[in-house]
Amino acid sequence: MEVLSISKFKATCLSVLENVNKTGRPVRVTRFGKPVAEIVPCSPRLDSANWLGSMSGTLEITGDIVGSSTEPSEWNALRD
Repeated sequence: MEVLSISKFKATCLSVLENVNKTGRPVRVTRFGKPVAEIVPCSPRLDSANWLGSMSGTLEITGDIVGSSTEPSEWNALRD
């Protein structure tokens, strides 16, 4: 693990963060030789595009719920 003093980290913060992101190796920041923080790569981001189609194949159509009845006797039953 790379160790940087807090003053060096302050001067090179953006490049240190980019390096941690690229390499995946953490960096420890110290003040007067004592650790005060560790910069670690973030956890992998969930891809929001993967949810599209994730329920594919889980639905079963068993009949037509919108279709109308064509039998006159059924129409009469509906009118009552």
